[in-house]
Amino acid sequence: MADIIAADDDESIRSALEMFLSSEHHNIRLAKDGEEALNEWRKKRPQLIILDVMMPKKSGWDVAKEIRASDPLLPIIMLTAKGEANDKVIGFESGADDYIVKPFTLSEFLARINAALRREKAVAIASAKSAPETNECKIGVYSVRRDRHALIAPDGSETELSRIETKLLCYLAARKGEVVPKEDMFLACWPEGHRPISRTLDVFMSALRKKLALSPDAIKTIRSIGYKVD
Repeated sequence: MADIIAADDDESIRSALEMFLSSEHHNIRLAKDGEEALNEWRKKRPQLIILDVMMPKKSGWDVAKEIRASDPLLPIIMLTAKGEANDKVIGFESGADDYIVKPFTLSEFLARINAALRREKAVAIASAKSAPETNECKIGVYSVRRDRHALIAPDGSETELSRIETKLLCYLAARKGEVVPKEDMFLACWPEGHRPISRTLDVFMSALRKKLALSPDAIKTIRSIGYKVD
């Protein structure tokens, strides 16, 4: 499941994109012009943005350029009815990662989207592993201290955490508001080469919920996908 912004000035295409991508269990935010697409992006960074080239107010090229100025890693796919080589060059120079010419088959479209999302996930996980870790993160009303592997309540009382529990809580906190797939959590929180079964992660999360007694709803289960912290 991914959060995707799809921008196209053709209502029928927007409806088709929403229907198709929703059927693939993605969360879709629609925009009818370039300005709306930018506004949606500013509200919350998606995991992928799909831009029609020719849109009112701002073209897809202009939107891509503006996004790229501050977000070099967001996957951008351009949609257009034009197939000339020069249009593709402009699209790539604007910052697009891929370029799909209408009409296209749904199988090709899905393959391009899945490829973009795989790249985005790989970059996100690599960044999470390589980025300097802050010593403290927040979950509900609690603080998590990495150095002491401790969960600290508002009254200052501490509950001991294992190393994996500490990593899980801080990884979810770093991706606050996102639905985090179980596979991402395995890759980010377990030693390389060690892949637990899904049930193992569920047991860890059940134990953490008990420790988060003052914030019982801090960690939400997203059935068949993973977990989320708001």
